[in-house]
Amino acid sequence: MFLFLSLTACRKQEQAVVGVAHNAVQAEHMAQAAATEQDRERAALAKIPLPTKSLYINIHEPGEWANPFISADSNYLDLRINLVDANTSPIGQGGMLRPEAARRQELQIQPSDLAEALIALPAGAWRYGRVVAIAESPLADKKKRAAVRRNVEAALQKLNNLGVVVEEWPTR
Repeated sequence: MFLFLSLTACRKQEQAVVGVAHNAVQAEHMAQAAATEQDRERAALAKIPLPTKSLYINIHEPGEWANPFISADSNYLDLRINLVDANTSPIGQGGMLRPEAARRQELQIQPSDLAEALIALPAGAWRYGRVVAIAESPLADKKKRAAVRRNVEAALQKLNNLGVVVEEWPTR
Protein backbone atom coordinates (compact mmCIF):
# COMPACT_ATOMS: atom_id res chain seq x y z
CA MET A 1 0.00 0.00 0.00
CA PHE A 2 2.79 2.43 0.90
CA LEU A 3 4.56 1.60 -2.37
CA PHE A 4 1.39 2.27 -4.35
CA LEU A 5 0.84 5.69 -2.67
CA SER A 6 4.44 6.76 -3.24
CA LEU A 7 4.26 5.77 -6.94
CA THR A 8 0.99 7.70 -7.35
CA ALA A 9 2.46 10.78 -5.67
CA CYS A 10 5.55 10.66 -7.91
CA ARG A 11 3.36 10.34 -10.98
CA LYS A 12 1.30 13.40 -9.97
CA GLN A 13 4.49 15.43 -9.43
CA GLU A 14 5.74 14.41 -12.88
CA GLN A 15 2.46 15.50 -14.43
CA ALA A 16 2.66 18.85 -12.63
CA VAL A 17 6.23 19.41 -13.86
CA VAL A 18 5.23 18.50 -17.42
CA GLY A 19 2.26 20.90 -17.22
CA VAL A 20 4.46 23.75 -15.99
CA ALA A 21 7.02 23.05 -18.74
CA HIS A 22 4.26 23.00 -21.36
CA ASN A 23 2.90 26.35 -20.09
CA ALA A 24 6.39 27.84 -20.17
CA VAL A 25 6.88 26.72 -23.79
CA GLN A 26 3.52 28.24 -24.77
CA ALA A 27 4.39 31.51 -23.03
CA GLU A 28 7.73 31.62 -24.85
CA HIS A 29 6.01 31.08 -28.22
CA MET A 30 3.54 33.87 -27.46
CA ALA A 31 6.38 36.22 -26.45
CA GLN A 32 8.23 35.44 -29.69
CA ALA A 33 5.09 36.10 -31.72
CA ALA A 34 4.57 39.44 -29.94
CA ALA A 35 8.21 40.39 -30.52
CA THR A 36 7.89 39.45 -34.19
CA GLU A 37 4.74 41.58 -34.51
CA GLN A 38 6.46 44.54 -32.86
CA ASP A 39 9.48 44.12 -35.17
CA ARG A 40 7.13 44.14 -38.18
CA GLU A 41 5.43 47.30 -36.95
CA ARG A 42 8.76 49.01 -36.26
CA ALA A 43 10.04 48.08 -39.72
CA ALA A 44 6.93 49.52 -41.36
CA LEU A 45 7.26 52.81 -39.47
CA ALA A 46 11.03 52.95 -40.06
CA LYS A 47 10.26 53.83 -43.68
CA ILE A 48 9.16 57.25 -42.43
CA PRO A 49 12.19 59.54 -42.01
CA LEU A 50 13.29 60.76 -38.59
CA PRO A 51 11.65 64.01 -37.48
CA THR A 52 13.05 67.44 -38.24
CA LYS A 53 12.41 69.43 -35.08
CA SER A 54 13.02 72.79 -36.78
CA LEU A 55 9.84 72.22 -38.81
CA TYR A 56 7.56 72.03 -35.77
CA ILE A 57 9.36 73.72 -32.87
CA ASN A 58 7.29 76.90 -33.17
CA ILE A 59 3.90 75.18 -33.45
CA HIS A 60 1.87 75.56 -30.27
CA GLU A 61 -1.72 75.12 -31.47
CA PRO A 62 -3.25 71.71 -32.25
CA GLY A 63 -4.96 73.12 -35.35
CA GLU A 64 -1.60 74.09 -36.86
CA TRP A 65 0.00 70.67 -36.29
CA ALA A 66 0.41 68.94 -39.69
CA ASN A 67 1.50 65.47 -38.50
CA PRO A 68 -0.76 62.90 -36.81
CA PHE A 69 -2.32 64.26 -33.62
CA ILE A 70 -3.73 61.92 -30.97
CA SER A 71 -6.35 63.08 -28.51
CA ALA A 72 -6.95 60.50 -25.76
CA ASP A 73 -10.32 59.85 -24.19
CA SER A 74 -11.23 57.23 -21.58
CA ASN A 75 -12.32 54.54 -24.07
CA TYR A 76 -10.71 55.47 -27.38
CA LEU A 77 -8.08 57.55 -29.15
CA ASP A 78 -9.01 60.24 -31.63
CA LEU A 79 -6.43 60.28 -34.43
CA ARG A 80 -6.41 63.45 -36.53
CA ILE A 81 -4.46 63.50 -39.78
CA ASN A 82 -3.92 66.10 -42.45
CA LEU A 83 -3.58 64.72 -45.95
CA VAL A 84 -1.42 66.48 -48.53
CA ASP A 85 -2.98 68.38 -51.39
CA ALA A 86 -3.07 66.06 -54.41
CA ASN A 87 -2.87 69.06 -56.73
CA THR A 88 0.77 70.14 -56.93
CA SER A 89 -0.01 73.49 -58.58
CA PRO A 90 0.39 76.52 -56.30
CA ILE A 91 -2.62 78.22 -57.95
CA GLY A 92 -5.53 78.39 -55.53
CA GLN A 93 -3.67 76.50 -52.79
CA GLY A 94 -5.45 76.92 -49.45
CA GLY A 95 -8.16 78.96 -51.12
CA MET A 96 -11.86 78.41 -51.46
CA LEU A 97 -11.50 75.64 -54.05
CA ARG A 98 -8.75 73.79 -52.17
CA PRO A 99 -9.26 74.39 -48.41
CA GLU A 100 -6.89 72.71 -46.00
CA ALA A 101 -9.76 71.74 -43.69
CA ALA A 102 -11.16 69.51 -46.43
CA ARG A 103 -8.07 67.31 -46.19
CA ARG A 104 -8.30 66.91 -42.41
CA GLN A 105 -9.67 63.58 -41.18
CA GLU A 106 -10.42 62.35 -37.67
CA LEU A 107 -10.65 58.69 -36.78
CA GLN A 108 -11.73 57.12 -33.52
CA ILE A 109 -9.62 54.04 -32.85
CA GLN A 110 -9.17 51.61 -30.02
CA PRO A 111 -5.86 52.01 -28.17
CA SER A 112 -4.88 48.48 -29.26
CA ASP A 113 -5.18 49.54 -32.93
CA LEU A 114 -2.80 52.50 -32.68
CA ALA A 115 0.18 50.87 -34.40
CA GLU A 116 -1.87 49.56 -37.32
CA ALA A 117 -3.56 52.95 -37.77
CA LEU A 118 -0.20 54.75 -37.94
CA ILE A 119 1.24 52.17 -40.34
CA ALA A 120 -1.76 52.65 -42.65
CA LEU A 121 -1.25 56.41 -42.95
CA PRO A 122 0.08 57.70 -46.26
CA ALA A 123 3.61 59.12 -46.37
CA GLY A 124 2.21 62.62 -46.94
CA ALA A 125 0.64 62.63 -43.46
CA TRP A 126 4.15 62.73 -41.93
CA ARG A 127 5.32 66.22 -42.99
CA TYR A 128 7.67 66.65 -40.00
CA GLY A 129 8.98 63.09 -40.07
CA ARG A 130 8.23 60.31 -37.59
CA VAL A 131 6.74 62.45 -34.82
CA VAL A 132 3.24 62.43 -33.29
CA ALA A 133 1.61 64.93 -30.94
CA ILE A 134 -0.57 63.61 -28.14
CA ALA A 135 -2.81 65.28 -25.57
CA GLU A 136 -5.64 64.43 -23.23
CA SER A 137 -8.99 65.21 -24.81
CA PRO A 138 -10.39 68.50 -23.50
CA LEU A 139 -13.87 67.05 -24.06
CA ALA A 140 -13.28 64.03 -21.81
CA ASP A 141 -15.44 63.57 -18.74
CA LYS A 142 -13.67 65.06 -15.72
CA LYS A 143 -14.70 62.04 -13.64
CA LYS A 144 -12.78 59.74 -15.98
CA ARG A 145 -9.48 61.64 -15.87
CA ALA A 146 -7.60 58.62 -14.49
CA ALA A 147 -8.75 56.42 -17.38
CA VAL A 148 -7.83 59.14 -19.89
CA ARG A 149 -4.34 59.43 -18.38
CA ARG A 150 -3.92 55.63 -18.52
CA ASN A 151 -4.76 55.75 -22.24
CA VAL A 152 -2.20 58.52 -22.76
CA GLU A 153 0.47 56.57 -20.89
CA ALA A 154 -0.29 53.37 -22.83
CA ALA A 155 -0.12 55.27 -26.13
CA LEU A 156 3.18 56.89 -25.11
CA GLN A 157 4.66 53.50 -24.27
CA LYS A 158 3.44 51.96 -27.55
CA LEU A 159 4.76 54.88 -29.61
CA ASN A 160 8.14 54.75 -27.87
CA ASN A 161 8.36 51.00 -28.49
CA LEU A 162 7.66 51.65 -32.18
CA GLY A 163 10.41 54.27 -32.45
CA VAL A 164 8.02 57.19 -32.96
CA VAL A 165 9.00 60.52 -31.39
CA VAL A 166 6.22 61.91 -29.21
CA GLU A 167 5.40 65.53 -28.44
CA GLU A 168 3.07 65.53 -25.43
CA TRP A 169 0.93 68.64 -25.32
CA PRO A 170 -0.63 70.03 -22.15
CA THR A 171 -4.36 69.70 -21.60
CA ARG A 172 -6.23 72.90 -22.36
